[in-house]
Amino acid sequence: MSDTRIAGLQGRRVWDSRGRPTVEAEVRLIGGAVGRAIAPAGASTGSGEAIELRDGGTRLSGRDVQHAVAAVNGEIAAALQGQDAADQAAIDRVLIALDGTPQKKRLGGNALVAVSMAALHAAANAVGRPLYAYLLGEQTEAVMPLPEIQIFGGGAHAGRRVDIQDFMIVAPQARSFDQALEWTAEVYRAAGALMEERGLLQGVADEGGFWPAFESNEAALDALMRAVERAGFTPGQEIAISLDIAASEFHQGGLYRLARDGRTLDSDGMTELLIGWLDKYPIVSIEDPLGENDADGLRRFTAAVGGRVQIVGDDFLVTNAERVKQAAALGICNAVLVKPNQAGTVTEAKAALDEARAAGWGAIVSARSGETEDVTIVHLAIGWGVGQLKVGSFARSERMAKWNECLRIEGALGSRARFAGRAPLKLGSQ
Repeated sequence: MSDTRIAGLQGRRVWDSRGRPTVEAEVRLIGGAVGRAIAPAGASTGSGEAIELRDGGTRLSGRDVQHAVAAVNGEIAAALQGQDAADQAAIDRVLIALDGTPQKKRLGGNALVAVSMAALHAAANAVGRPLYAYLLGEQTEAVMPLPEIQIFGGGAHAGRRVDIQDFMIVAPQARSFDQALEWTAEVYRAAGALMEERGLLQGVADEGGFWPAFESNEAALDALMRAVERAGFTPGQEIAISLDIAASEFHQGGLYRLARDGRTLDSDGMTELLIGWLDKYPIVSIEDPLGENDADGLRRFTAAVGGRVQIVGDDFLVTNAERVKQAAALGICNAVLVKPNQAGTVTEAKAALDEARAAGWGAIVSARSGETEDVTIVHLAIGWGVGQLKVGSFARSERMAKWNECLRIEGALGSRARFAGRAPLKLGSQ
C-alpha cells in the first residue's frame, strides 16, 4: 500500500446544478493517490444542519464560496498536512475541532464535507479499490439500494406550485437495480405524456421531476397513480409511492398552510390529511410528514401509522446521531435520511446511520437539490449497505450520473450484488 499521509490539499470553486457556486476539494497523498469531492447544497434545509459558508454581499446573490475555498486552501490544508487519510475518523476529528462551532459555520459545512469526502476517496485510491469496495472491506456480497425516484417536484424545488416537495416512486418487486430503473423510466415517460395531454406541464423542477400545474396536492397523487397504470404496472404491487412532505416549509406558528389547497390545518388536521392519503394510495414511505418543530405531532403520527409505513426524519434529524437516538427513545420516526453535508463530515454521517440501525430503523442515503456530477453518495450507500437511495428524478445529468454509477457497480459486482427490493411495507427493514 502506498503512503496514505496527506501531502497537500487544493480547494476550488465549481458550480452546481442550479448554476450556483460550491466547493470542490482535492486531497493528494504522499504516495501519489488523489481524491476529489464536491459539496452539494440544499434548498429545503433543516435548522440544525451544518451551515454552508457563503460570502454574502451582492455578488452572485451573496452565494459565492471564496471564503470557504480559502479555508480549504489555508487553515484546513495546514491542519491536515501529514495526517493519515486512511484514518477517516481522525481526519474528521481534526476538521470538527478546527472549525470549533456546533454547526460548522466558521469554516463552513460545505468546505468540511468536501474535504472529508475527498480524503475518503484518496484513501480508497491509495489501495487501488473503488470507494464502495474500500468501504465494504472483506464483505463478499453487497446490497444494491432500492432507488427512490422523483416523478413530480413541488415545494421549494418547483416554485411551490404544489406544497408537497417530492412525489416519488419505488419499485420494490424489481429483481435488480437495472430493472428498477427500467420500470421507473416507463412511469416517468407516462407521467410526462399525461402532463402534456392535459396541458399541465410547466417545466422541470430542481431535481429533474416534472414541474406540474396541479389544482391540488392530491391531484398529483391521482396523476401519479394514472402514470403507473399507463406504464403497465399495478400501483401498490410492482410500483409504490413515496412522499417527501417537507412540512417545515409550510409550518408557521403551529399551523400548516397548504396554499395549493387553500387550507390551514393544525397538527392533528395535518396528520388526519396524511393518514387519509395513506389509506387511499399505495404510499409506503413518507418523509418529514410534520414540521421539525412539531415533535409531539411527529410522535403521534409515528404511533398511529409507524407499523405500516416508513416514516423518514430529515429536517427533524439532520443526519445527527444524538438526534436519532433521542427520536428513537421518544418513538418519533422509524427511518433516517442520511445526507453527508447535513452532518458536515463522513464520520458524523456514518454515526447517524449506526444509531438508526441500533434502533432498528431503516435508512436512506440522499442527495440534495443542488447537486453536481459527484457520485460519492452512491458509493457510501453501497459500501455502508444502506438499502435505499434517493438522488432526485430520472432526468438531468447530475441525477443520472448517480443512477448510472449504481448500474456500473451492479455490473462489476455480478453475482455478488443483492438488490434491496422487497415487499413494499417492509421498505425500512435491513
